[in-house]
Amino acid sequence: MSVDVFRASYLDLHERGELSRRAARARRLMERCVLCGHRCRVRRFEGETGVCRAGDKAVVSSYGPHFGEERPLVGRRGSGTIFFTRCNLRCVFCQNWDISQEPDGGRELEPEQLARIMVYLQEAGCHNVNLVTPTHYLPQILEALVAACELGLEVPIVYNCGGYESLAALRLLDGVVDIYLPDVKYADPEPGLKYSGARDYPRVVKRALKEMHRQVGLLKTDRRGVAYRGLLVRHLVLPGGLAGTAEICRFIAEELSPETHVNIMGQYRPAYKARDYPPLDRPVTWAEVAEAVALARAAGLRNLH
Repeated sequence: MSVDVFRASYLDLHERGELSRRAARARRLMERCVLCGHRCRVRRFEGETGVCRAGDKAVVSSYGPHFGEERPLVGRRGSGTIFFTRCNLRCVFCQNWDISQEPDGGRELEPEQLARIMVYLQEAGCHNVNLVTPTHYLPQILEALVAACELGLEVPIVYNCGGYESLAALRLLDGVVDIYLPDVKYADPEPGLKYSGARDYPRVVKRALKEMHRQVGLLKTDRRGVAYRGLLVRHLVLPGGLAGTAEICRFIAEELSPETHVNIMGQYRPAYKARDYPPLDRPVTWAEVAEAVALARAAGLRNLH
């Protein structure tokens, strides 16, 4: 399906005052924080921190047009990425560990400042505003989006997350997010806990995927091939079959849709603490990537990136 004219979902919510109400509800979820699958219940407004170690202000590492995302997001003018610091997952192999695990810098922003960044990316010609690792800053992002609407923001919002989301938080994003871009890392709970510090990872992620799919459906693009709505799932191939690709792809095909767009990513290399966790201490092989793609096709998935 393609369109010539797109209207972001969040604009309707803003006109009805609902976007502001969602932001207020998100702040209540952060009072005893249950924004992600960990449900730490820490008092972040009182200085306590949970697994993500984030405070009560959004902290941005960098922002700008990005051309390394999937083609439907990048188009010709790039995806307008905003890289937030910290993360609700503790992946031992994180390639952005200096931003997500042990950030040394970043800029603490008020919602109005974050709103101006969103509008700047739109004015730079980006096809969307791509929120990278946003889960732990959801209230601040929603507050910024209210201000950004007043400043003329109208491009799609991409929610680029680790997949370990709480249903309560996701439901606040219904009608706000246009494109979901989640990672799905493991099919079994043991590696989820061992390598990413996430208990019951498969159950949490599968519930989140179902909710995302319910909200936005299959990926849709305009006549230029640029995405404006829908779900695009990322799955990183890990050495030694640790990711459980066959089960993940079966779930997506059977529980969501065989037409779901899935990026089977073959770029794994050891980073951060991975060398202490064999077999994550070696790059993924060409044969392992080819096998993962074959498993995805065998599961019935038809839109592989």
